[in-house]
Amino acid sequence: MKEEDSVHREHAHMNDADDGSGMEHMEHEAGHEGHASHDMQMAGNHEHAHGSEAMEEHAEHGHMKHEHGGHSHAEHHRMMMEDFKRRFIVSSILTIPILLLSPLIQNFFGFELTFPGDHYVLFGLSAVVYFYGGWPFLKGMGDELRKRNPGMMTLIALAITVAFFYSVAVTFGIPGKTFYWELATLIDIMLIGHYIEMRSVLGASRALEELIKLMPTEAHLVTPEGVKDVPVSELKKGDVVLVKPGEKIPSDGLIVEGETSVNEAMLTGESKPVYKKPDDAVIGGSINLEGAIKVRIEKTGKDTYLMQVVELVRQAQETRSKTQDLANRAAFYLTLIAITAGSITLGTWLYLGKPFVFALERMVTVMVITCPHALGLAVPLVVSVSTSISAEKGILIRNREAFERAKDVEVVVFDKTGTLTEGRFEVTDVIPLDELSEEEILKYAAALESHSSHPIAQGVVEKARELGLKPYEVDESKVLPGKGVQGFINGREVLVVSPGFLKENGLWKEDERVNRVLEQGKTVVFLVVDGKLTGAMALADRIRPESREAVKRLHEMGIKAYMLTGDNAKVAKWVAEELGLDGFFAEVLPHQKSEKVKELQEQGYTVAMVGDGINDAPALIQADVGIAIGAGTDVAIESADIILVKNDPRDVITAIHLARATYRKMVQNLAWATGYNSFAIPLAAGVLYSYGILLSPALGALLMSMSTVIVAINAKFLKV
Repeated sequence: MKEEDSVHREHAHMNDADDGSGMEHMEHEAGHEGHASHDMQMAGNHEHAHGSEAMEEHAEHGHMKHEHGGHSHAEHHRMMMEDFKRRFIVSSILTIPILLLSPLIQNFFGFELTFPGDHYVLFGLSAVVYFYGGWPFLKGMGDELRKRNPGMMTLIALAITVAFFYSVAVTFGIPGKTFYWELATLIDIMLIGHYIEMRSVLGASRALEELIKLMPTEAHLVTPEGVKDVPVSELKKGDVVLVKPGEKIPSDGLIVEGETSVNEAMLTGESKPVYKKPDDAVIGGSINLEGAIKVRIEKTGKDTYLMQVVELVRQAQETRSKTQDLANRAAFYLTLIAITAGSITLGTWLYLGKPFVFALERMVTVMVITCPHALGLAVPLVVSVSTSISAEKGILIRNREAFERAKDVEVVVFDKTGTLTEGRFEVTDVIPLDELSEEEILKYAAALESHSSHPIAQGVVEKARELGLKPYEVDESKVLPGKGVQGFINGREVLVVSPGFLKENGLWKEDERVNRVLEQGKTVVFLVVDGKLTGAMALADRIRPESREAVKRLHEMGIKAYMLTGDNAKVAKWVAEELGLDGFFAEVLPHQKSEKVKELQEQGYTVAMVGDGINDAPALIQADVGIAIGAGTDVAIESADIILVKNDPRDVITAIHLARATYRKMVQNLAWATGYNSFAIPLAAGVLYSYGILLSPALGALLMSMSTVIVAINAKFLKV
């Protein structure tokens, strides 16, 4: 938020009630709604490059490289998914003869298929399935054990290894029965389960990959010798590029020539083309729809809007969630429980006199069904979907822990200028003081102010334009330093001046309506025609229409809304009353803002602070959840936990709703994963054996995979 002092322009419109002091003004660029997606880290120990190095390399060259070591992160992910698919196809084809040659299957279906050496063929086929189909799990176990963090891969590898080598021992002479068909079906189920999971996770990566691909690779650089095509990587700040209709804008910049409509839908979510003219900002990656334009490059590489979005999403990926840490710890302990439970199961059934083959089968089944895969995916999948949804809605999560705290927010403290208000003056009251109507007052005032760029002058002209009024022609005009402006219209002397001018020249007269707007802290200017006071205009920082809805919805959620501003108390009181706020802090210096947030926290509230990330930085950091509204400032990125890339306070509500929905999904998934295991372990161990109920390793694997798929589907149903 920018605080401006009371100096207006060369002719100042002053409010004598408070000398205009504290009246905030901000030339605040509209934020841009980001669209990105969270590139999910796979559960299990399938490690892949995070892609950050590729992003950094892109940033250095001004565009995103689509390759990193020959393949992008998502491409690497797809290759792994296809690898699981290939292994599943080969293993499942080999499983068919394994099933046909297995005595148990033959007995069950009432057929016989035997020939000399059939058990060796069965061994050979199973060995291929074990080493080829089971390789990802065997390798994963090695990775986990090297890190001293046994988990899901260790469980699967241990189960198939015990089953395979025991069966090999039986094949070559030890009494017992083989587990080849159980081994093969277990591997098949695990492979297809992983394939399904990876495919669902990959969907979260694609949006970010598509966003990255938005950046063009070439630009038409305007040089003294003419226009020449150069790689985007060679563009520098200050370069001017030509962008033809239908082409993508190569990097962030300002239009210096031409006008057009730009499609920013993929970047901002704004479906309607945005009209752009000279001095308007354009975003790299957006599409020029109509006229040819020349753009002066303002940002390249890491500084561009698109790359800031990518970087924020990457940071969100790397931020560990407390809930996720809880899930990971639970998965580790569940691994220990599985190994312990498997050992106890084996020992118990042997103690009860059951054959080793039976006891071994129970142990294998326990170790398979206890696999914490669903638990390991419970939180990451929700985080993936949540981050995708948030980015699509223009909510970039920089700090995952703070985002989780957002579900508990009880008080939201808003900065005023640029957050609840637009940071530009609006005529709120037109007060006739003589025979002129409101329309005539505006036409005279707008005529004099039409050549000024001052915010107050622009507010008057904008009001006349909104009402469809055509200002009069001004014959001549001049500035009255520190007082206002004077001109002649249709032969009449017209002045737009401050209250001080009226008092100095004996033109001031008391009026209840004028006193009321002065008491509200509004800036008031007066129209004098031929030496006669004819009207007054009150101006105030325009309140965003969205602010009223935001405050109303917060109240419906049981959350209090406060305002924090450096503006004077009268203005703050008026804005607070207009919006129905629960309270406000006025005339607060930047370093005092964090103290006000701390006061609310000391009262026991969980506080979210919403500001534009400049003077609000200390308060954003002090708050339980710091939310920066409006993208593009380094301070916002550094100090806030959540970035709202649109200047829309309603997105605060969306962020809180999303935090609550995300937490609910995490709890649901954790409950399902742990509840499933607490039910499955005793069943796999054989507690219902006396009732004739036993789970084979293959059925245990099927149930476990179903659990994982249910967790994945539940995460996908996250909605806001």
